[in-house]
Amino acid sequence: MLAAIPFLFLPVVIYNILVLTMDGGLKTLDAARQFQAELFTVPMTSGASLSVSLSDLVLSGALVILFIELLKSTTSQKAAIVNHALSMLLFIVCLVEFLLLPGFATSTFFLLTLMVVLDVLAGFIVTIVSARRDVDFADGN
Repeated sequence: MLAAIPFLFLPVVIYNILVLTMDGGLKTLDAARQFQAELFTVPMTSGASLSVSLSDLVLSGALVILFIELLKSTTSQKAAIVNHALSMLLFIVCLVEFLLLPGFATSTFFLLTLMVVLDVLAGFIVTIVSARRDVDFADGN
């Protein structure tokens, strides 16, 4: 059952919680500024400092989860179909939030939405390719 749940649901939920806790909630117009604000810096050996923002942390975690999702899409379990359907539903929710709510009109959420659609496409493509390999054609092709 756990394999059926798209893990990219986690960074989307985290983003939603962060936006809800900001001043103005879902209608906040300065979400992009708040996500880009520097949380901490990491001194580099070159002498430069790496500034890390909330956006960087959310996107880094989402990239790791996208990698796991891509690995999950290569399995041919029955739960994979449910996973693809839930991933498509998650994409629709992300797209609606991105287009209609000011707090989600940020480059951070756009990239999260892009990761979700890549998960959907990869899942469908891998499933189709593996299904084509399983079909035994009569004419030998």
